[in-house]
Amino acid sequence: MLNERAMNVGSGGNGAATPSSPAASGPVSSRSRSPPLCLETMNPRVKEMQYAVRGRILLEALKIEESLKQGGRYPFEKVLYANIGNPQEVGQRPITIVRQVAAACLDPSLLEQGVYPSDVVQRAREILADAKGGSLGAYTDSRGLSVVRRHVAEFIESRDGSPADVSRIFLLNGASDGIKALIMTATPPEERVGVMVPIPQYPIYTASITEFGCHCIPYYLDEKKDWVISIQELGKSVGEARGVCSPKIMVAINPGNPTGQLLNESNIRSIIEFCDQEGLLLIADEVYQENIYQKGAKFVSFRKVLKSMGPEYKEFQLVSFHSTSKGYLGECGIRGGYMEMLGFNDLFIDQFYKLCSTKLCPNSIGQVATDVMVKPPQPNDPSFALFDQERRAVLEGLAKKAKMVYEELNKVPGVRCNEVQGSMYAFPQVTIPEEAWEDAKSAGLQLDGYYCLEFLKQKGVCVVPGSGFGQIPGTWHFRTTILPTEEDFKKMLKDFADFHCKFTAKYKRS
Repeated sequence: MLNERAMNVGSGGNGAATPSSPAASGPVSSRSRSPPLCLETMNPRVKEMQYAVRGRILLEALKIEESLKQGGRYPFEKVLYANIGNPQEVGQRPITIVRQVAAACLDPSLLEQGVYPSDVVQRAREILADAKGGSLGAYTDSRGLSVVRRHVAEFIESRDGSPADVSRIFLLNGASDGIKALIMTATPPEERVGVMVPIPQYPIYTASITEFGCHCIPYYLDEKKDWVISIQELGKSVGEARGVCSPKIMVAINPGNPTGQLLNESNIRSIIEFCDQEGLLLIADEVYQENIYQKGAKFVSFRKVLKSMGPEYKEFQLVSFHSTSKGYLGECGIRGGYMEMLGFNDLFIDQFYKLCSTKLCPNSIGQVATDVMVKPPQPNDPSFALFDQERRAVLEGLAKKAKMVYEELNKVPGVRCNEVQGSMYAFPQVTIPEEAWEDAKSAGLQLDGYYCLEFLKQKGVCVVPGSGFGQIPGTWHFRTTILPTEEDFKKMLKDFADFHCKFTAKYKRS
């Protein structure tokens, strides 16, 4: 079309339409041609991406929920969403000081009315003093507000015992935003980059790997040893991958998602040594660092271990992530968090900063939540008593349910669940009768997907099949959160035991 138009313009001298031009014959009807963008013409990587926590089981749950609102009849009164780590969806209340500081920053007139404690007022004034025009409605620096990044650096130093460089800290719209940006940055178009991910894993990693045309290098966690990361398994996985890709990144999730395990210092040190030997950038996904339930256990960051390993690791590349969505805040919808980048030179940081600039800035309310996360009220602050009460209630409630899910699931015949040491999830292994395969195939699902769909239809509970996270072939799992209220969670576990026994009996008889 362009060449024809050019030819007509050239031959006519003044650009007048000739009898053979489109203008003379009339416009082509839009009904006679395909739209510029449709399923057939879209980027195939988008179609290849999978994100199980918002997959088919959830879509069915949403349909059932809508049907219930319209008077539909089911053997349950409501749908319980245990598919995603979204605490406030299932009953967790917001931490008061987060909302107070955000409200005061959004409406500064409140600062003069004496409605908030003095430490809330002081924090809001400090944030607004750093904001452009004194308003959260203005774009911030693309790395985030300098005052919040400074508080992040202080938090890291307090946690790890070594100073943090503010210039290496970027605030984020949730950790996922930074993870995707980092993987994209590490993926030149001429190179097939390999990314090592734990199996089971959080699906944002495999989705991002597909989106950016990388190669997934799975390494299996050892379920029989509480989902530990085996260095032997890492070596085997990267060795097998070198023939088909260029391994560049390893992902470690600590505490684990969906597996709930907690890595110890020795295991972390071995992982860093492995990545150093193999020339891999290490991503440390540490968004659940506040969610530790194992008695006597403590979270140890990859950064802290790295800093203890001496000057020979000075240039080792580690990128650590933290988020306001998890921990005791549970502020998923606000989208806040940060990343810290170690071992990168100034030239690279400048380029990454430029990339962040194309997104203008992380949202300002998320930055406020991040500030509260890394600089919570201290014992002498007016807000501390309420904050401490709310924080303890959340974490103690989660710890109680972590113990409950471990004990109750292991009472069910054909179900095995490791101790939930941290995070917000359990990932039990279930024995599903092979006789159910025919019905699963008819439904267009894997065996564990069909099992989870039937659990939803019979008991109204939405969980995620293990195949969405990866699992050793021949084993079946599902992921459940431990976030519902204690009352709902007790009922869910009772309903699951009843469902599993009846499902198993049905297919064993067939």
